[in-house]
Amino acid sequence: MTTAAPAPLTVDQVSYEQLAAMIDHSLLRPELTVAEVQAGCELAARYRVASVCVKPCDVALAARLLHGTGVAVGTVVGFPHGNSRTETKVFEARLALADGASELDMVINIGHLRSGLIGEVRAEVAAIVSAAKTGERQALVKVILENAYLSDEEKRAASVASAEAGADFVKTSTGFAPSGATLPDLMLMRSAVPASVQVKAAGGVRTLDGLLEVMGVGVTRIGATATAAILDDYRARTGGGAVAPVSAPQEGGY
Repeated sequence: MTTAAPAPLTVDQVSYEQLAAMIDHSLLRPELTVAEVQAGCELAARYRVASVCVKPCDVALAARLLHGTGVAVGTVVGFPHGNSRTETKVFEARLALADGASELDMVINIGHLRSGLIGEVRAEVAAIVSAAKTGERQALVKVILENAYLSDEEKRAASVASAEAGADFVKTSTGFAPSGATLPDLMLMRSAVPASVQVKAAGGVRTLDGLLEVMGVGVTRIGATATAAILDDYRARTGGGAVAPVSAPQEGGY
């Protein structure tokens, strides 16, 4: 029996700060220029979102641009297919941390999960968590399951394994698979992990109403390219006025 989703939140139940703190502004499209990454970072700072999520090659640039703004720098590991060796993913994570990242969104080995090798999946997540939590820098680890390719049983097993391995978040998608976040998947993931593990929706949350809907099922972060549209809509509905737009392109990837 499928559990019905709770009613979405309404704009009068949330503040601008709450909404902005849920958004990882995505700058992951492969064709983005340096100028577009710079503009995306400027947008993220202007709108005071939680973080930007940039390609590994852009981490050092984003860290310089966002220093002192309160916007975290995140990047991806094993993206988008998750097929790198664990040692490669750990090396990639350590490089990203050295460049200034404080959030890591890693893709699991999807083929291993679908093969029933849940122990290997758990061990790989634990290796990335260990790299992220060693030394002074304590980076968040978000584990991307890529739900488009998984059964409900596999989604649940991967969520549980990620929590057991010490992950901070479980996340639905890369944004590059055939589908992204769905309410049933988000509810399943939320029910599979303890309250200490958060849930991130990626792929498909493009409007304020969509954000309010996923908040209602316990999501605490989203990956978004429509950051400005979402937050400007909130300000328009609540009489807060729009944030002054940036002039350069701000395209992302999710």
